[in-house]
This record gives sequence, C-alpha cells and structure tokens, in this order.
Amino acid sequence: MLEVRNVSKAFGGKTILRDLSLGIGTGEIVSVLGPSGSGKTTLLNLILGLTRPDSGRILYDGEDLTDVPAERRRFNIVFQDYALFPNLDARANILYGLRNHPGASSAAEVDALVDLLGLREHLGKRIDQLSGGQRQRVALARTLVLKPRVLLLDEPLSALDGVIKESIKARIRQIAREFRLTTLIVTHDPEEALTLADRVLVLEGGGIAQYARPAELIGRPANGFVKAFILRQLEIKRENILALFQAARA
Repeated sequence: MLEVRNVSKAFGGKTILRDLSLGIGTGEIVSVLGPSGSGKTTLLNLILGLTRPDSGRILYDGEDLTDVPAERRRFNIVFQDYALFPNLDARANILYGLRNHPGASSAAEVDALVDLLGLREHLGKRIDQLSGGQRQRVALARTLVLKPRVLLLDEPLSALDGVIKESIKARIRQIAREFRLTTLIVTHDPEEALTLADRVLVLEGGGIAQYARPAELIGRPANGFVKAFILRQLEIKRENILALFQAARA
C-alpha cells in the first residue's frame, strides 16, 4: 500500500499542498484530478522522490521512503510526451532500462509484455513510424519491464482520441489487475478520471476536496467545488466535441 501522511509542501512561501493524507491499495488505480495550480504535479513529484516534503511522510508497505532517493524507490513514471529515444527502434526503447537493471525481467517476461501490449509487429519500427497509441504502449512497456512497485502516469491520454484512447485505457486497467500494480494517474479530464480509476482524488488549492469512487463522486459530490468543477469540465468537453462535429459537417 502507498501512503501519503500529512504531507505539506511550499515553494517561495506559497503553500502548494497542505496536510494531505491518502492511501492507495496494491493494484488500485487512482486518478488525481484538479484545476491548474491545485498541486497535482507536486504530489506526483513527492511520491516519485523528485521533491522532498516540508513535513509529513511517504510510505510503501509500511516502509518510510521520505528520505529515500527516487532511483531506489522503484516507482516509475510514463510522461505525457512519452520521452522515447527517436534514434532507437521500439524494441531498443523497451529494453533500454534493462541496461542498468539486467535482472529486472527475463526474455520470456519481456516477450509476454510485448504481446500483452500488442507490440509484436511494431518492434522494428522507428519511433517516428509509430502512431500516438503505439508510442504510448512502447512507453508503458519500457517502464513495466523494470517491474515498478508503483506506476505513475502524467496525462497519459491527452494526445489520444477515440478508439485509441479507449484501447489504452483498457490496457492500463488490464496491467494494473494482472501485475497488481499500484497506479496513479494525473489528469485534468474528469471523464478520463471517472472512467479509468477505481477512486478519484480531487484537489482544490492544495487540499483534498474529495477522495471517492467515481459513482460516489458523481452521485454525492462533497461540496460545491467538486460538483461545479466536474460538471463544468464535462460540459466544456461536450461543447468541444459538438464544435468539431459541426466543423466536420460544414
């Protein structure tokens, strides 16, 4: 279990997170949702170990990781832009991390992961020959061969559309279940958060506005901010989709 206990963080005298506590179970998918400046990225960096909290603790299965360097936590992230090496093909990108951790996955385990993510036919392709969805799957494979204890995804679906987005969502859910992988997803999209996660953490001004299952969040929003934020963002998304549809017909 991943635990954040009473964590606070400030930069330049401005409080970004204040006395924040939450727990994420093994194999659970949690989406972190909130407006710009609510502390989403700071929380992700604290969990990764890229930033140290001013107060509070980060624990995994009871072990205090607050002062443990990022490279020793075995928490890995897939960035929004995938951060793949353009000079390497898909196979070399997937295997890259094993250079420094050669025993992390066997050849058979790598093959199984390639098949799970549907990448077999794309292994010899350059990165610029891959679609957005294929690049996302390569980035996931490159991270998963290292067998992280916690997987963090930063806006993983923002560059994807339609069927491709739904396919990646399904694969993320499958991976979390099969590997019992604690998964934390940072997003600005309520629809994405509500349809992908087991629980959703809504941040407001550095604190927790609500931490609940999607059905509870929709049916019983904790306060006016949660209700207004989710409904407003979903309405904006509907308006954008309608505008695109009308433009296509013009």
